[in-house]
Amino acid sequence: MTHNQPVSEKIRVLVADDQTLVRTGFRVILEAEGDIEVVAEADTGTAAIRQAQLAAPDVILMDIRMPELDGLSATEEIRRQPDPPTIIVLTTFDQNEYVYRALRAGAAGFLLKDSPSTRLIAAVRAAATGDSLIEPAITRRLVERFVEPVVAQGLPPELATLTDRELDVLRLIARGLSNAEIAAELVVAETTVKTHVARLLTKLGVRDRVQAVVVAYETGFVSRR
Repeated sequence: MTHNQPVSEKIRVLVADDQTLVRTGFRVILEAEGDIEVVAEADTGTAAIRQAQLAAPDVILMDIRMPELDGLSATEEIRRQPDPPTIIVLTTFDQNEYVYRALRAGAAGFLLKDSPSTRLIAAVRAAATGDSLIEPAITRRLVERFVEPVVAQGLPPELATLTDRELDVLRLIARGLSNAEIAAELVVAETTVKTHVARLLTKLGVRDRVQAVVVAYETGFVSRR
């Protein structure tokens, strides 16, 4: 999917939401951009799973509350497929408790439904490149709310295989920095940061940077302060 995608190809998006107006609104906003194409829509979790296979999207915008099968169950199912698309979960702030479950299910991030259209477009583009696509403040607030506070005595054993530089990168990922921002902070090339991120994800046995943040908090490597 996105891995071998030529630069000229459009980002293929599936919009899964049970409200027709929401789907139409997202389609209008996204298709006004020259590099994004909405290739399918789904109004249930079951339909989202089916369309994920049929339409081969790069990115899925997934609502949480849908009939038949909710967005979290659909996310888990889709993420089990080979070479799955990147999934952004759509949420509202009264659905806070679902967000952490969504990240655990394999969502690459989430977007508030009332986000400005620029944020929606940026999230889709970031998802297509595998970069960070969650507003740092929201990530921290949610992770802090749902992860039990741990005070690590020394380096957590889960992180023992990481080099000092990889630990630096993990700390900055947990602060919500993108690869470009981490590169500026550490005064290295962005390609170097990508290499460090890829290595630390492999060593931690996690799929993406969001799950790396969860590990950083769960082990007490990064504290709530």
